Amino acid sequence: MMKKSSVSKAGTYAAMGEFWDQHDLSDYWDKTRPARADVDLESEESLFAIEKGLSETIRREAKERGVSPHALVNLWLQEEIQELKLRAHRG
Repeated sequence: MMKKSSVSKAGTYAAMGEFWDQHDLSDYWDKTRPARADVDLESEESLFAIEKGLSETIRREAKERGVSPHALVNLWLQEEIQELKLRAHRG
């Protein structure tokens, strides 16, 4: 069994998720502490022409999800590649 969350007092990840679905971190900011994360990402910038309407859709969807358009496109491409691999494996 995991320790209880310091803010929500929840004892499971599901209960913590439910708590944060209903609460805003800004109300608990004083109970947070700094965290350090070392991330080593390899990335390459590649430019691809995208239809204007599609680009606008990507920007709108990214804004709604609170991520950058770059992050959203990368996520969608990764998901599509996984699907392609699964289909090829089932083939």
